Amino acid sequence: MSVRIAVLGPISVWRVDDQVGLGPPQQRAVLGLLALAGGQPLSRAELVDALWSDRPPPTAANTIQTYVKQLRRLLEPDRQVRAKSAILPMVGDGYALRLPPDDIDVLRFRRLVASAGQCGGESHRTAALLGESLAMWRGAPFCDIPFLAGHPKVTSLVAERQATLVRYGDALIAVGDAGEAVAVLGEAVATQPLNEALQALLIRAHLAIGQRSEAFAIYRAVRDRLAAELGVDPGPALSEAYLALLQGRKPPHEPVPAHAVPAQLPADVPDFTGRGAQLGALDSLVAPQDTVPVSVVSGTAGVGKTALVVHWAHRVRGRFPDGQLYVDLRGFDVGRPMSAGDALTRFLGALGVPEWHVPLDVEDRAARYRTELAGRRTLVVLDNAATVEQVRPLLPGTASCAVVVTSRDSLAGLVSRHGARRLELDLLPLDDAVTLLRRLIGPGAEPSATATLAAQCARLPLALRVAAELAVTHGGASLPELVDDLADRHGRLNLLDAGSDHHTKVRAVFSWSYRCLPADVARAFRLFALHPGDELDPYSAAALFGTGLADARRLLAALSRAHLIRPAGPDRYGIHDLLRAYAVQRGDPADQRAALARLFDYFVAAAGAAARVLEPSARHPTTDQPVTSLPAFADAVAARAWLDAELPTLVAVIDHTARHGWPAHTERLAASLYRYLDGGHYPDALTRPRVATR
Repeated sequence: MSVRIAVLGPISVWRVDDQVGLGPPQQRAVLGLLALAGGQPLSRAELVDALWSDRPPPTAANTIQTYVKQLRRLLEPDRQVRAKSAILPMVGDGYALRLPPDDIDVLRFRRLVASAGQCGGESHRTAALLGESLAMWRGAPFCDIPFLAGHPKVTSLVAERQATLVRYGDALIAVGDAGEAVAVLGEAVATQPLNEALQALLIRAHLAIGQRSEAFAIYRAVRDRLAAELGVDPGPALSEAYLALLQGRKPPHEPVPAHAVPAQLPADVPDFTGRGAQLGALDSLVAPQDTVPVSVVSGTAGVGKTALVVHWAHRVRGRFPDGQLYVDLRGFDVGRPMSAGDALTRFLGALGVPEWHVPLDVEDRAARYRTELAGRRTLVVLDNAATVEQVRPLLPGTASCAVVVTSRDSLAGLVSRHGARRLELDLLPLDDAVTLLRRLIGPGAEPSATATLAAQCARLPLALRVAAELAVTHGGASLPELVDDLADRHGRLNLLDAGSDHHTKVRAVFSWSYRCLPADVARAFRLFALHPGDELDPYSAAALFGTGLADARRLLAALSRAHLIRPAGPDRYGIHDLLRAYAVQRGDPADQRAALARLFDYFVAAAGAAARVLEPSARHPTTDQPVTSLPAFADAVAARAWLDAELPTLVAVIDHTARHGWPAHTERLAASLYRYLDGGHYPDALTRPRVATR
């Protein structure tokens, strides 16, 4: 017997054409939550938490069981008493709702939205699918269950509708049906008067059909409302729409590319050794499933989590023809973790979403991200995560994607709430550690000394690579002497450090390697770690080091050969957070502050030079001190390319200077970047004024 369930409005159920009474609100809530889960099981604990929050009655679990029994009778009246339920089976310690996706309105809504995202440049088809998806809504989801209004799954569903409305309005304008867009968006903004993206689209729609006075009135009304209720000025989307009104033009419409295929994986790790069982485990963890396969690779710092996952991802990239997304969330860099909102902005850009279309609200951004990935076979690698909150908005909503997360934390919330599977990465087995050292040092290494060196490095791949490079530079014949020296240094550090033995050994290896650096290279290492951004190029290195460009390149090459920094792209370098912390601890405060002053002066000068090429008639800030090495900008294309490449670093520098007492640099950088950011980099344009006024 056919059963249909609707949650996009009041929760309703039909058997064939007859509507079924569902009983009390909490019983209806159980069914609605199972419908939202899309076939995934929900445990009794999850259902209890949703219905009673932190005050469940003692009989909560039994009450849930009673609700499920009643729902089974309503949905399957012909089922034999002891027969297993086909629609509401028990799964583990919970329950799942098993119906064809098109028989549950929220799943059909998501399928239509996903199909619209795969239409490429077919704007009419996109508009038709989005219109069909929105027509399924009969009101606010779960509107007859008020106590679920704040549940994360319900609020996320509301955000999906808002993001779909924005896309629908945009598609209607693109196909020349701005009049219909006015009607659709006008109804939407009436219930969301502070949604700037919707308001900006409504202004665009009025402008497209020649109703400039109505568009002006909308702008003035929302501007006044933002000031009165939130104390803020209009954001970039509204500002751009207003500028279009003043200039009497239509804001640019940028069609989303048909199918952007990101390829963001870092380079594979050379001489990757061992971990066969773990590679096999990853293969099985992301095997096709009914739900999004999520894998958490956890372990101590330096144990090789990133190397393992990147190596595995390169092996299986053919299974993900729609691309591979990668981000370093910097979860354990002190004061520098990446927010989920920033990661979403990067991912949406890689997926081909023009910056004009990136939602300003983080929840809307996450909904758009899930929409873009719907139906795609994409691998998402979330490296170096600290918390579940960092990761949760970055999870796709479609089982065709796979997610692998690395973290020093176990991220138990991902396991309990999202069904993630955990792979605990331990130290390299001694044989594998010795094999890696032999590959890196060469076959002439003395076997006993090599085994001892592997143990001294705590069998941590990061320490093994640093130690191997130093051993190579000293020659294989001196390896036993280096092992003896490291044993002595390890003992001395151990007396001063009551923490993890693994980390003590890593510090010993770092200390050993650092002590052997030439003085200018050691100073460059100490200063490199001060850079607020993820990556550093030779020009910013020259400013930090206080050298010319040629010397900066030489010092970077020496640090890279010693495995104390890592290549991050052509002429760009990054640093592991363990090494960053070690280097910063060894710096001289006066030298550090002078280096940062040179670095910030460089970015002010370089950003000002690029801005002057883009806008020769405007005044742009300059530095108080001369900067010796600046990139050359032959034309506006080169200037904009530099700004595009350095934008994440520039935003990080503005944030750092605002937080740590460099107000003049904050203001000058913000002033140089103002028009560039407001000309299209909308999420960063929001960040810039916020940090500039702290």
